[in-house]
Amino acid sequence: MPTTVADVMSRDLVTVSPDTPLGEAIKILAERRISGLPVVDQNDKLVGVISETDLMWQETGVTPPAYIMLLDSVIYLENPAKYDRELHKALGQTVKEAMTKDPITVKPDKPLRDAAHLMHDRQIHRLPVLDQNGTLVGILTRGDIIRFMAANQD
Repeated sequence: MPTTVADVMSRDLVTVSPDTPLGEAIKILAERRISGLPVVDQNDKLVGVISETDLMWQETGVTPPAYIMLLDSVIYLENPAKYDRELHKALGQTVKEAMTKDPITVKPDKPLRDAAHLMHDRQIHRLPVLDQNGTLVGILTRGDIIRFMAANQD
């Protein structure tokens, strides 16, 4: 029988709410030495993920989109909406303002191999695990997969 996500995922979850101050989320990430946190609403439903990548905007700032001027018109060479999202993250004060909304998720019964492929193909570091009711029951990280592989070396 193939190994499933439920066999390997972390069940001891640390979560934050959308209203959590960013400073508090940063402190949790640093103290726990983790790279991301699930964001849940008052009903423990997943609404996003806050990660080191999301928080880097706080330090690095945002680069305006490239554009050219033609006569009296501005022509953007990149989507200006992306700049707006990045600026919002850089200036945000709560988790809701900086988190990644609608993260990719998996079910606990998904084969681990399939989840690992998804993580590799999409360059995802963590996958929230949702049960059939959409409730967060775990998180699968690259570290979980590597530890599983190490434990099964002969």
